[in-house]
Amino acid sequence: MTNFRWVICGMLFLATTVNYMDRQVLSLTWKDFISPEFHWSDADYGNVAGIFALVYAIANLFAGRLIDWLGTKKGYLWAIGIWSGGACLHALCGWATRQYTGLESTVDMIGATGEVASLVAMTSVYFFMAARIVLAVGESGNFPAAIKVTAEYFPKRDRAFATAIFNAGSTIGALIAPLCIPTLARYFKNIGVGNGWEMAFIIIGGLGFLWMGLWMFVYQPVKENRHVNEAERAYIQQEELAETAEVPVANDAKEADGGRKLPLAECLKLRQTWAIVLGKFLTDGVWWFFLFWTPAYISDVYGYTSDTPMAQMLIFVLYAITMLSLYGGKLPTVFINRTGKDAYTCRMRAMLIFALFPLIGLLAQPLGRYSCWLTIIIIGIVGAAHQSWSANLFSVGSDLFPRNTVATITGINGMAGGLSSFLINVGSGRLLDYVDQTQLVFLGFQGKEAGYFIIFCFCSVAYLLGWTVMKTLVPRYMPVR
Repeated sequence: MTNFRWVICGMLFLATTVNYMDRQVLSLTWKDFISPEFHWSDADYGNVAGIFALVYAIANLFAGRLIDWLGTKKGYLWAIGIWSGGACLHALCGWATRQYTGLESTVDMIGATGEVASLVAMTSVYFFMAARIVLAVGESGNFPAAIKVTAEYFPKRDRAFATAIFNAGSTIGALIAPLCIPTLARYFKNIGVGNGWEMAFIIIGGLGFLWMGLWMFVYQPVKENRHVNEAERAYIQQEELAETAEVPVANDAKEADGGRKLPLAECLKLRQTWAIVLGKFLTDGVWWFFLFWTPAYISDVYGYTSDTPMAQMLIFVLYAITMLSLYGGKLPTVFINRTGKDAYTCRMRAMLIFALFPLIGLLAQPLGRYSCWLTIIIIGIVGAAHQSWSANLFSVGSDLFPRNTVATITGINGMAGGLSSFLINVGSGRLLDYVDQTQLVFLGFQGKEAGYFIIFCFCSVAYLLGWTVMKTLVPRYMPVR
């Protein structure tokens, strides 16, 4: 048996890695490079991050349908082409702000005060929002396309593991980003190429165009791929072949195509859809908060700017720990092999285990008083639990829905995650500005530390709440036919 399906999985891993690096350039440069130039507050950054999440959420609702319509190959090419272009567009925001405000140089913007500084901040926020919108529209296609490819190239028993592997690209992207992005920004700033952050956006954004060239040559549908022999093809399609053997001949063609494609309105009437949506909505904001706010947290609480070796090492260790999520994707397969129960039952059992680990996040801020490393290790463990949870949550969609509807369900899923991210990013920005101004005290922490602790408390209990809602709506294996 050939193993070309793992080459395809590797391509999904690379795409997801690039995806997360593109979205992280802003979080790793705003505090120390962009904010001084444009006079941003925490709320300004929260609004820019929030608009990305909101558009990402809305676009996900349509991205899945578009991927189903265009097909995997073309759909993925369009998605990564748009988001790579959007990433590069960020580099023009400084130039556009200068053109609009009439300021001649970056030095003039940095030295602006009063109403001029407010105008620079407001104008730059709108230009960054425009670039983030393009980025969000493109990135919304990544997971619907990747999950659809996984459903095409892997049997149900292997999908969570394959999803965990390509979803680890988000961790690798987050792992590589803090080591290279602030360094790139500092290097180009030192040699006088803009303020440094512009070239970081361009270089990281350009990686997506390289991936597109590889995808053109690598991907073909399973039945047409000359690198997949009959033994591997039979392994990939084992459930499909078993089902078609049990249905009347008149239905063979329909089953071979993955069943009837469900309209969006029909999907929204199903409790299976809402179980996935609410599970995603209640938990996805946790990951996005750590992704977008950890560099600022390290700077605000411990005083390490993003381009210092200490900050880079802290973030590197954090995301290195999240690589443990690879084992999370394998756990349901272990349960299936040992118990012989259906994939959904075993997946929910694994997800309950993953929902318990984030509870240690309640200790992240208190233990951080002794060492910042304790906080980072705990956040890393919560991140690993999230990625394990997320990989299995994606696979629940392919467990419960026909293959022709998987991308649509993944799109709805992504929309829920985007809305969750929007709320936590905008809310975090405003909360941190508020506690900083009022010096609010919460359980022994004051100011911004109190604000971060409040958010950590929510992040810690979100997964148990999400699991309870999912189990209540779909208590047992109830596939949509």
